[in-house]
Amino acid sequence: MTTISETPTREPSDHGSGGKTPLIELKDVGKSYGNIIALSGINLRVGAGEVTGVLGDNGAGKSTLIKIMAGLHQQSEGQLLVDGEETRFDSPKDALNKGIATVYQDLAVVSLMPVWRNFFLGQELRKGPFRALDAAAMRATTKEELHKMGIDLPDVDAPIGSLSGGQRQCVAIARAIFFGARVLILDEPTAALGVKQSGMVLRYISAAKEQGFGVVFITHNPHHAYMVGDHFVLLNRGRQKLDCTYDEISLDDLTKEMAGGDELETLTHELRR
Repeated sequence: MTTISETPTREPSDHGSGGKTPLIELKDVGKSYGNIIALSGINLRVGAGEVTGVLGDNGAGKSTLIKIMAGLHQQSEGQLLVDGEETRFDSPKDALNKGIATVYQDLAVVSLMPVWRNFFLGQELRKGPFRALDAAAMRATTKEELHKMGIDLPDVDAPIGSLSGGQRQCVAIARAIFFGARVLILDEPTAALGVKQSGMVLRYISAAKEQGFGVVFITHNPHHAYMVGDHFVLLNRGRQKLDCTYDEISLDDLTKEMAGGDELETLTHELRR
């Protein structure tokens, strides 16, 4: 199985939108549930070959943002553009048809099923007049697609639940790419992982970027975001607190903003008294 000894060292990327039309873009997007304002004034863009890190603590609005981009919810205000054209998703299928795939934290896998069954879950290949499952083709395709992402599993017949958390995340990413994703929305992919497994996922995020995919990396970990990110958006209580590129902010400053900035400094002085 694939093993990674450490997390990757982040180098500035030459990729990015570079003035080109973003794959997906949000302009002044807001979302209200009755009198409750979940999001307000969100601006976000994701270019091909670019990782946009969306950071924020619990309750910052990250989940609502994911649901809008994934087609689960519609925005109450503002515009969602795909390839420069204003779009409104009525369902997750609409988003998938536009090449926008979301890999949720729970991965939507069946632990006792083999890796290849999970890879094609809900989109199985069939053959013959009786539409029998084409298991051989699905096994071969799963091996090939995982190999393209640098994932070397000795046995795709093994239950996916037997894989490490990092490996399961990487299988889910490879599956989304195979089924036509151009934009990958990753919901806290490293949240429950240790250092080595987080390093594995971050390497595959970087690999997806190098292959020209747009990645939205949702996380509360500024260190992970800074390793692979080209552009950072920080949410705080449903509002956009920060919008900058990798070259415009240091890891220390990003961490400080994420941790509360001046509020954290004030708290530190109080606790040291």
